This record gives sequence, C-alpha cells and structure tokens, in this order.
Amino acid sequence: MPNVKVLDMTGKEVSAIELSDAVFGITPNESAMHTMVVNYLANQRQGTQSTLTRTEVSGGGRKPWRQKDTGHARQGSTRAPQWTHGGIALGPKPRSYRFTVNKKLKRLAMKSALSVKAIDNNIIVLDSITMDEYKTKTMTAMLKAIGAEGSKALIVMPEVNNYVIKSADNIPGIKTALVNTINVYDILNYDKFIVAKDAVAKIEEVYA
Repeated sequence: MPNVKVLDMTGKEVSAIELSDAVFGITPNESAMHTMVVNYLANQRQGTQSTLTRTEVSGGGRKPWRQKDTGHARQGSTRAPQWTHGGIALGPKPRSYRFTVNKKLKRLAMKSALSVKAIDNNIIVLDSITMDEYKTKTMTAMLKAIGAEGSKALIVMPEVNNYVIKSADNIPGIKTALVNTINVYDILNYDKFIVAKDAVAKIEEVYA
C-alpha cells in the first residue's frame, strides 16, 4: 500500500496513512482516463453556435435574372451559398455534445487518475483543512508550508467550508472541491492533489 505522510496546515508531519491499493495503487489505464477527459470537456460545451441557411436569410425571393440568354450561369436566388450575403451551406446548428460513459469505466478512470498522483508523489494529505475566517494570506501560507506554493493544486475537502473556499478563490491555479464533486479532468489537470484525511476515507469508501 502507498504510505503517505499526514501533515498539518503548518507543514508539520503529525502521522502517516496507508492508502488503499484498490484506489491509489492500481496500474493506470490511460485509455479510460482519456475517455473521461474527453467526456468532461465535451459536456462543458454549450453547443449554441448557429448559422443561417439560405431559407433563413431574408431576401432572395426573386430570381435575379432570367434562366437563359444572359451569358450568366443560371441563378434562382441571391441568397444561395455562393452569393455574398447568402446563406451558409452545412454550417453549425445548436446541438448537444454530451455523451455518457458507463459506471465501470468511470470508476476505472477515477482510480487510475488517483493512482497517477500516488505514483508521482503528488498527493499531499492533511489532517484537516479548516479555517475560521476569510484570509487568503492564511491559505497562501499553508500552501507554502506544505510545498505546494506556485503549483496548480486541487484541494479536496470532506465537507463544505466557505472560509477555505473563499480564501482559495483569489489564488491563481488553486481550486477547491468536495469528495463528491472531484473528476478525472481536475485530478490530472492540477499538479498537486491536496486532500484532507477524512476525505481520503470517503474516497476509499466509494471507490475501493
């Protein structure tokens, strides 16, 4: 089992924790992680882009010139795609880019992403992540103490703490999340995975 130090918010080691091999110690499946990243990004797309076809552009109801004997190519409307101010042929229309992934693949991808962080020694476990005031300086000091200053970091908490969330909001590259909101994209996108000890237990309970 991967063995990780447990730090407090001042960077002092207070204990150690053994992470579950079933969650943090599997052989990462790159295909599963890639599928989930593509799924996440596709689901973020609004799909609201829209162009006007020749039937939707105003005007063009009259045939611009007669069919024969003009020397021009025959034309039926000034709103055909080849005309300036004409409609767009085969342009985008509003659509959904969403697609679903089965639960088995989701679990495999999540465990693979967590295992990648464990293999790369980018998991930082804290005994607790709590604050009793809105203070960005306190959050910055914590990140510096645990060796995450200047890195993109995902802070995972077992429950909502608005003081922590708001204090981290002003720091570039830092994101907070709850156990039930983490996703493969964020885990891989951020360099450091900072997680509270209680959140580790919840993650293992769900994915082990």
